[in-house]
Amino acid sequence: MAQIRDIKSGRGGEQPREPMPRRLAAIVAGDISGYSRLMQIDEEGTHKRVKRLEREVIEPTIKEHHGRLVKTTGDGFIAIFDSPVEAVRASIVIQQNLVGRNTSLPKHHWIEYRIGVNLGDVIIETDDVYGDGVNIATRLEGIAQAGEVYISGGIYEQIKHKLVCGYESLGDRKVKNITDPVRVYRVLPDPAALQQRRNWRERLLLFLLGLALLIIAGGVVWYLVWQPRKSVNQASAPVSSPAEVPKSPVTKSPAQPPQPSRSPPAAPTQQQATPRPEVSPAQKQAAPLAPPASPAAPATPPTTQAAAPIPEPETISLRGGSFMMGSNEDISEKPVRQVMIKPFAMGKFPVSVREWNACAAAKACGFTATGKDDAPVTNVSWTDARQYVTWLAQATRKQYRLPSEAEWEYAARGGTQTRYWWGDQFQTGMVNCKNCSDIPVSDQPAKVGSLKPNPFGLFDMGGSVDQWVEDCWHKNYQGAPADGSAWTENDCSSHVIRSGSWRKDSNYARTANRGSYDTNVRYPTHGFRVALSP
Repeated sequence: MAQIRDIKSGRGGEQPREPMPRRLAAIVAGDISGYSRLMQIDEEGTHKRVKRLEREVIEPTIKEHHGRLVKTTGDGFIAIFDSPVEAVRASIVIQQNLVGRNTSLPKHHWIEYRIGVNLGDVIIETDDVYGDGVNIATRLEGIAQAGEVYISGGIYEQIKHKLVCGYESLGDRKVKNITDPVRVYRVLPDPAALQQRRNWRERLLLFLLGLALLIIAGGVVWYLVWQPRKSVNQASAPVSSPAEVPKSPVTKSPAQPPQPSRSPPAAPTQQQATPRPEVSPAQKQAAPLAPPASPAAPATPPTTQAAAPIPEPETISLRGGSFMMGSNEDISEKPVRQVMIKPFAMGKFPVSVREWNACAAAKACGFTATGKDDAPVTNVSWTDARQYVTWLAQATRKQYRLPSEAEWEYAARGGTQTRYWWGDQFQTGMVNCKNCSDIPVSDQPAKVGSLKPNPFGLFDMGGSVDQWVEDCWHKNYQGAPADGSAWTENDCSSHVIRSGSWRKDSNYARTANRGSYDTNVRYPTHGFRVALSP
């Protein structure tokens, strides 16, 4: 019996160890760049700021993107995700949130994370995770630049057609304690950033090439023109005729009698006019009359060109009224309630690239948009949208602003109460969304006005681009205002987006559909339209 009991219980009577659970996961490793320097500057303050970031940014972002924070390490963290897409998306959101928080601080006080993301088979315990997959993620974080996200080739292959980002290949890197080289990519949240980086390099190379050609051309001109002339001048100087030779004092030898010195004539002053040659009466009659020259005639001032007119968004006036806002399809759209809307004007189209770039040219908006001028501007954060409407209001002296969420839904419905503005059943060719029309999928939405307007004459109120509104995000309509005004607080970390986009399916194009995103984070499908108070 004792022998049987030993066999069942294992060697020495110990219970047999169960195999540790393994799984394929996307591992995110983050670490603060320059943490020791920050601690030397302000130890207690840095510690408090890091803990606040963990509570307010890192933990909520990981949770919102369906990940799990495994542990924090004082100056870093490790998290795991089932989805590589969500792992990279969460990493981007963390980095861009930190950019917004660092803006108001001196640069030497910035807290910047380096983040590495890898896909690997790992051992998971309650409070830790192990395996080469974790080691590679931490090695990628170690070589990343401050404020950037580096991903492995395995992650890249999973997300390259699923996130609208730019990716810059950094080649194969040999990392510490990993046998095989790791293919590394830098994530560029702005989809145009990679092209801009390439264009900058090309412009730099062209500039250097042009400078080199200019130097060579200058050397050739010097050799062909200036050098021969110098040689000729040294060999034989041309002799002037006696009439052309200026008279100069002749130096006499001591044997010659002294000549009376002649001082040069004094230069004419303002009181002493320069003598003019005499003119005969015949010459006076033959010469045409000319106005006397003014001694200090001012130069003709250059003509000043009028400032280019501001490309003002076209709006449609809406008389307002009451409507039933919300739906029973999603918990965030409840309860359905009656809302009264005051008269206002709504942008006929989303703000275009051309309109946005007028603000960028005036140094009032944070970046210059790329793409076709008549397409909606994208990759805009809520803060960016607010900067645009503030600039537009000041430049035009009109009350431009972002619409409230209630105003947006009222305008999108166009006087209807159906699922879409045309009815309850989806129809192809009505909105620019994923597989919703014959418009080919591209990196940019279709130009404004490509499809039909709703009954109020507004275009792209569904599809095209996700559209920011003024309201802070609330998980439902409990307590929302009923007068059509925006539901805001002093400091909200996320705001409401409406409409869906050209990369989302038709369910997002419903008039009642609503979502949210971080206030200071740019995302490639996000745009906006303006509202105008009477």
